[in-house]
Amino acid sequence: MPSKSASPLLGAIVLAAALGPAALAADTESAVFAGGCFWCMEQAYDKVEGVVETTSGFSGGQVENPTYEQVSAGGTGHIEVVKVDYDPDAVDYATLLHVFWRNIDPFAVDRQFCDEGHTYQSALFPVNDAQREQAEASRQAVAERFDQDIATEIIDFEAFYPAEDEHQNFYEENALRYNFYKSACGRSERLKEIWGDEAEASGPH
Repeated sequence: MPSKSASPLLGAIVLAAALGPAALAADTESAVFAGGCFWCMEQAYDKVEGVVETTSGFSGGQVENPTYEQVSAGGTGHIEVVKVDYDPDAVDYATLLHVFWRNIDPFAVDRQFCDEGHTYQSALFPVNDAQREQAEASRQAVAERFDQDIATEIIDFEAFYPAEDEHQNFYEENALRYNFYKSACGRSERLKEIWGDEAEASGPH
C-alpha cells in the first residue's frame, strides 16, 4: 500500500490494481470480507441489493497469486475472502458490514463453523480509512451487544487474489454439493443460535 505521503491519484491506482479490473469502474466501490468458506459468503452478498459482483479469493498472505491448493495446505498466510463490488448509490459499506456480521460466528477463533484453521478465520479488510473507521465501530458494537470478546480481526488490506474459476459462483454452479456441505456444516443453525431472526440477513430490517 502507498505511504500516507503518496498522492491520492497514486493511491487510487495502486488500490485499483490490487483489487482487480472491477475496481476500475468509476461507479463501483469494493470491499473485502473473510467469513470462512468463500462459497457461503458469495451467496450471502449476492442477495444484497446494490451488489454488482462477488468474487471468491484470498487476502492477507505473503504469496502472490496463490492457488487454492497452496492456501489450503497452509504456509501462504492467506485467508479465504470474498471481494464485493457494489454501487455506492444503491448500498453503503455500513449495510455490507451489517450483512457480514450476521453471516459469521464472531466468537470462533481460527475457524468458521465446521471449517478449521487460519484459512477460515473471520476478518475485515478495509481498503481505506473510511472503511476502517466503520469496521472498527461495527466490531465494537458487536462486542457491546454480546458483552463478549470478538475473534474477528481487522487487517490492513494489501492485495486480493481471485480463486480459480471452479470456485466462483460455486453455490449456483454446484448447488447439490454446496447445499449438502452447508447443511452438514451446521452454518445456518449456528447463525440462528447467535443472531436469531437476524441470521443470514441481506440488509438491515
